[in-house]
Amino acid sequence: MTYPKVGLITFGDERAHEWAKVFKNLTEPRHRQAIDYFKSLPIELCADENVARTKQDIDGQVDRLRAAGVESFIAHVPCWTAPNLVVRGVQRMNLPTALVSNASPATHGTVGLLGAAGALAQIGYPHLRVRQDFESGKVGEKTLPMFRAASAVKRLRGEVFGLFGGRSLGIDTGTFDPMQWREQFGVDVEHIDQLEIIRRAEKMTEDQSAEMMAWLTQNVKSIGYNDQGLTPAKLSFQVRCYLATKQIIEEKGLDFGAIKCMPDLTNNYVPQCISAAFMPSPYDASGTKPVFSFACEADGDGALTMEILKLVSGGMPPFFGDLSYLNEGTHTLYLPNCGAVCSWYAGRSNDPVENLKNIELRPAMRPGGGSITYFKAAPGAMTLARLYRKGGAYTMAIIPGQAVEPTQEEYAAFVAARGVHQLPTAFVKVNADFDDIIQEFGSNHISGVGGAYVDELIHVCELLNIEAVVLD
Repeated sequence: MTYPKVGLITFGDERAHEWAKVFKNLTEPRHRQAIDYFKSLPIELCADENVARTKQDIDGQVDRLRAAGVESFIAHVPCWTAPNLVVRGVQRMNLPTALVSNASPATHGTVGLLGAAGALAQIGYPHLRVRQDFESGKVGEKTLPMFRAASAVKRLRGEVFGLFGGRSLGIDTGTFDPMQWREQFGVDVEHIDQLEIIRRAEKMTEDQSAEMMAWLTQNVKSIGYNDQGLTPAKLSFQVRCYLATKQIIEEKGLDFGAIKCMPDLTNNYVPQCISAAFMPSPYDASGTKPVFSFACEADGDGALTMEILKLVSGGMPPFFGDLSYLNEGTHTLYLPNCGAVCSWYAGRSNDPVENLKNIELRPAMRPGGGSITYFKAAPGAMTLARLYRKGGAYTMAIIPGQAVEPTQEEYAAFVAARGVHQLPTAFVKVNADFDDIIQEFGSNHISGVGGAYVDELIHVCELLNIEAVVLD
């Protein structure tokens, strides 16, 4: 897990006589308490040991925090302080900001909080206001989503997206404007021909795929070899495509990506399902590795949504699939994908063996042969989301839910309805109105991540000037 990097300054009264007589003994213990409290949260806190009371104090502390690379800012106002000094610090820091004070009747903290907050509102500076005692535990509940969102937005800027191939199967919602991404998200786009994967894979020997072939053979539930589409040679080539993709990602310094795959590679070579299953996973045959958000069918906005979900969750593996079927009877979304889903969701375990034992490698039904990864996603909390555009402006749909295990009868009915086209699927129970989803949702694809991150995504949308639509 990665943690947001947060800076804290406690602001004190600059008047020497008031500080000595009243506020020193109220502010300094609360400054120490604030440091201890925020250090107990899943963040990386940077703070000075001293309270900032003067312009010089404030400027010095801000400059040190900026040099440390903090991604968001806590303006701690435990007592009365001059609002203009807080505004000075906030403007100089120029980061997403939480104004934090306490509920004590002894501190004049509410006066200090509202004085500073009102001044920030007058200049149009967005901020979060928190008036809670640390003992309540609610300070973290209110601030953590903002910290995570600010960190995600900051870390997204400067990332490079790798697009392998072009539009797949006429899916317009997977296309995007690279320069809009540059402007709004700070993301660069690197275009790569997907045949570069094939070229590299063909140059590799089967020995180079031996480690991962052995790892899959030993750990997956089954491999459905036959004499036609799925042979050891085809699976080995899929593994080499995965290794070739890893090479390209490393050489070009890519941070997340998407691949066209269909129909070119599925018809004439092999589907890239091994890549789609293990790029977003935190492991492969070589051991622990970085999570790499990777969408199918060249879906740029889907991959960008995955990357945001990964970042707000501290590096959790993201999910990508089709919004395929809405079961009105159980209020469950059925989310299959064309041949692969991030393997972590097969068991939600940090031990890859626990996940792989639930995965079947089945023959792909496409002309090129090869395998698909088949499983039901394990139960657990899910946050589903999707970036899409209306008239060129981005919206994000956000749907909280719970991945569930369907009953035997429900699953048998789904399998029977799908016929030969069986795919890995997540079954996610939601509280959203299905008609609202149909009327609003702007894509056939949906992304997700394990856990509850609705508030974080709302903050991300605020920071990026995106409309957030929570379907719940």
